[in-house]
Amino acid sequence: MSNIGLIRRIRNRPQPPLPILALSKLIACVIPAAQIALGTIHLNDCPRQHYIPIYLIVAGVFGLLLALLSCLPWARTPEDGTPNPLSRICTAWNSLSSLFFFCWFIAGNVWIYSIYKPNYDRNTTNVDPYCDKTLYLFAFWTTTLVYILMALSMVCGCCVLVCKLLCGQADRDDDV
Repeated sequence: MSNIGLIRRIRNRPQPPLPILALSKLIACVIPAAQIALGTIHLNDCPRQHYIPIYLIVAGVFGLLLALLSCLPWARTPEDGTPNPLSRICTAWNSLSSLFFFCWFIAGNVWIYSIYKPNYDRNTTNVDPYCDKTLYLFAFWTTTLVYILMALSMVCGCCVLVCKLLCGQADRDDDV
């Protein structure tokens, strides 16, 4: 099989059914909206690491932007393959936004995991400043969820690859 056939199959990949696509877009918008809401509500509730609410707000805004921009019709490459200047601008914007989002995610990891198990009680006279429990645990678990989803997608991808290789080997033997 030539590389051209593989590239053609990747470009013409089947689209998921509309309800599944709509549900995935809804989920992709709910979590960023919750990040914005919790980050805004608890903006001053984490003196231990005051960047955590800011991290949630910015991550939520960029998450919503990326999810919403992917729905726009001019963000997609036309079916006939003709270059569309607006499509190129959207592709460049998505690439830059994704790069920023990745860097922001790494910074958020440092801010969240560096204070693991913070003091949740704001009324203690302890030297250790507090961090609101809801804010911290939401930031912690949404960040950890990204790692869980990445691991699941890699495991599923490896399983699909192994299945394709095994089925591909069986098909080659049948042709002989």
